[in-house]
Amino acid sequence: MTATYTFDVFSSLDGFGAYDGDGDWGGYWGKQGPELLEHRLALYGGEQRMVFGATTYREFAEMLAASTEDSDVRDPWVTRMRHLPATVVSSTLRGPLDWPDATVASGDAVDVVARLKKESDVPLRSHGSLSMNRALMAAGLVDRVQVTIFPVITGQTGTAPIFHGAADFDLELIETRTLDGRTQELVYRPTLHS
Repeated sequence: MTATYTFDVFSSLDGFGAYDGDGDWGGYWGKQGPELLEHRLALYGGEQRMVFGATTYREFAEMLAASTEDSDVRDPWVTRMRHLPATVVSSTLRGPLDWPDATVASGDAVDVVARLKKESDVPLRSHGSLSMNRALMAAGLVDRVQVTIFPVITGQTGTAPIFHGAADFDLELIETRTLDGRTQELVYRPTLHS
């Protein structure tokens, strides 16, 4: 049996995963609400293994280290995510990592995730790690793309275009929900377009 792999990502309507430091949006582009936060906590409530690329791991570790217990950075779902077992794919990082149950896997992400999918007894999930997940999608290793679209357009401040340089994919919509009356979560099954 093969574990499912979900590429979970936050996006502006125009496809950016972040905004530059000059923007005054705030976390979640300032659009998080109680329903979104409750849903995110439920998503991370079950057994699963997180998979991060080195850049995303570093960003999470730095962001959490610089935050306080009361900040939005430590929303309950983020705290839960941080306490799930994690694999960080990197050729530069060495353990131990500043993450309670994380290991470093050296090598090509496609090889590492193919192995994890065969060996894992629990689903795999990656939040962010854009370039790694684009490569995994091209290799046919991503079973679900979960995009949470926040109601903003970041044409001037958007950074980290989520699918820039990705291969072409057909997407089968398998789930959809509206959170807090404004944020859309779309879950797709990707298939490489031929």
